Amino acid sequence: MTSNTLIQPTEIIHLSGISWQTYENLLAELSVNRRLRLTYNRGTLEIMVPSPEHERYKRIASRFVETLAEELEIRIDCLGSTTFKRPELSGAEPDECFYIGNINAIKGKKRIDLAEDPPPDLVVEVDITSSSKNRFQVYADMGVPEIWRYDGKTFTINVLENQKYISVQQSLAFPNLPLIEISHFLKQVGEKDYLELVKEFRQWVKSQI
Repeated sequence: MTSNTLIQPTEIIHLSGISWQTYENLLAELSVNRRLRLTYNRGTLEIMVPSPEHERYKRIASRFVETLAEELEIRIDCLGSTTFKRPELSGAEPDECFYIGNINAIKGKKRIDLAEDPPPDLVVEVDITSSSKNRFQVYADMGVPEIWRYDGKTFTINVLENQKYISVQQSLAFPNLPLIEISHFLKQVGEKDYLELVKEFRQWVKSQI
């Protein structure tokens, strides 16, 4: 029987007292073929090496978003793990992120500047540790309106309200669908083939619209 418990990453390091310039230097030094994920929040830096299981979950969650958009005929732009920054304050790389309502605002852009451009409409985070909860403050600083979070057991939809995220039942990006049911499909990762699971999810979406 396949376990649904997420495996801990090989490395996860937390450092405090880190300057913004040090964070910027690390991003520059590690920019080529980088697998490390860096999260900076007010002088604290988290460095993580994602595990293969983490990558499986984030890929299937991303595919679910794409499937929803296809079946609902909604335009989206996936920017994956793009680095988003609020200079001198915070910076993060989501597991996956999508522009939906604000897709026209970043159309054709090769760089996103949050001083001028809107943040992603939807961020997807797979929780290997409790670290994505720490990243919620970073996303709140950026004004990300919605985060989907999966911790290996529970899928939650979190929306930004008064600079804090609250768990809700309906998605802002895809309203009027019982998307909490995504948890049922995520629990089958590793038990069913990737494309089989995507097919079943697509059939479920069609049954809901």
